[in-house]
Amino acid sequence: MTTPSVSTTPFTPLAAPPRTIRVEVWSDVACPWCFIGKRRFAAALERFEHRAHVDVVWRSYQLSPETPAGPGRPEVEALARMKGLDPAQVRQMFAQVTAVAAGDGLRYDFDRTLAFNTFDAHRLLHLAARAGGAPLADATMEALFSAHFEQGADLGADGALVSLAARVGFADHGWDEDRVAAALAGDDEAAAVRADIDEARALGVTGVPFFVVDRKYAVSGAQPAEVLAQLLDAGWREANPLTTLASGDACTDATC
Repeated sequence: MTTPSVSTTPFTPLAAPPRTIRVEVWSDVACPWCFIGKRRFAAALERFEHRAHVDVVWRSYQLSPETPAGPGRPEVEALARMKGLDPAQVRQMFAQVTAVAAGDGLRYDFDRTLAFNTFDAHRLLHLAARAGGAPLADATMEALFSAHFEQGADLGADGALVSLAARVGFADHGWDEDRVAAALAGDDEAAAVRADIDEARALGVTGVPFFVVDRKYAVSGAQPAEVLAQLLDAGWREANPLTTLASGDACTDATC
């Protein structure tokens, strides 16, 4: 009888798979800095070597919840009245943010932008996450921002959000226009929107955009892509620490 040979090669366990990090972004559709922040975060994420292991969740926030529901009205007029400012001063403020946005490839048009209550737009964002996950939610957020700031769409008008949902591909996930319209006519995802706003309050969020990684690291405002890249890196290192078991002689520079 032949005795089977036994390998003496030591067993080396496979490295544990990397742990995915979660980035939550609180923003409002009516926030011009939030669209800029979204573009800058996208640039940081595109260059991040572990981007395949990053989950992005868009969270809801309302800057002006008191804005009446229904059709929108000119943004310049609405902000001037709300803040008690001269319309010329408001236009100057908008001109400054428009110039910044242009540097990130965005074409703001505040002469056409309409102020509207964003609550239902946030409900649509949550519907997108439910219907198609993160990719559809991201596409919906992008479309909402662009429609509001670049196209002058009245997102408070009847049917505007339903049409937008059709354009970004809700139907590909089983949500035709009738189903989206029925959901928005009811109170679908209203609790989720309110929960996001309550969470923001609990976290101490006072302005948006607000980026949080694994509820441990946060950055406020439309920071440069380099700063957002540092946020991603900090979150990644926390979630996936490298443990050095031993060290010895090594080269540290070209003089070795």
